[in-house]
Amino acid sequence: MAVHKAGRVAAAVATAALIGVAASACGPGDDDGDAKGGDRVSEKPAASAGEKSPDSGGPDSADPASGAPEAKAPSAASAQLADVPASVKGGVITVGDPKAKHTVKIYEDPRCPFCKKFEDGGAQALVKPVADGKVKVEYTIASFLDKNLGGSGSVNAANALRASVEAGKFPQYHAAVFANQAEEESDDAYTPAFLLKIADKVDGLRGGAFDKAVTNGTYKKWVGEAMESFSADGITGTPTVFIDGKKAGGDALYEQGAFAKELKAKGIS
Repeated sequence: MAVHKAGRVAAAVATAALIGVAASACGPGDDDGDAKGGDRVSEKPAASAGEKSPDSGGPDSADPASGAPEAKAPSAASAQLADVPASVKGGVITVGDPKAKHTVKIYEDPRCPFCKKFEDGGAQALVKPVADGKVKVEYTIASFLDKNLGGSGSVNAANALRASVEAGKFPQYHAAVFANQAEEESDDAYTPAFLLKIADKVDGLRGGAFDKAVTNGTYKKWVGEAMESFSADGITGTPTVFIDGKKAGGDALYEQGAFAKELKAKGIS
């Protein structure tokens, strides 16, 4: 299990300041918790002045009946994607009109705090173009942080996200999962019980088939396939985003306006 010691974090921040590069992604790590390739780490992102932490608003109280934390609702914007189709091919989940002119590829791990920061920031600029049929988004859901940090939260969440495709509720549930990410990356919060609590926040998602899939890990084989797709594509950290085949700039991922400018430069608005 990777352990984030205060001394290592302070040293990493100091080094980043010296070279002018801040760590801004989660990466598949070795036994010491360092990212392969030397440029991707798995540390919690700091909030800017006046900005909420990317993990703020996560689960912090328990439901006595199930032992699972109380869940929060997804962003209101996700309702705009209620009628947008989602499909699965191999280890990839595609949201949007399959014939859309533009394609955005997103690589995420549910436990990665930088992925939540992206979902709260730049990803919001995708909602309208996807809803309007201009863009399709191809998600590759990784689960390497379970190996880095211990536990099974990423695998559990990826399994539940796959189940939500069958229920026709992936965009809303995807938003809800990230809205309920644990405050501490090392917390293994995405248990089946909590994932079902999160599903309660998406109208029409709960049902016999979905609940059984989440509880029994029906799609864990697919979760492995998604991780294989992540590795086969040569991705070294999350979030990683490509717009029509070109990698999006790291800084732009975390601010809606900045990412909207990148999309507009590609003819997407």
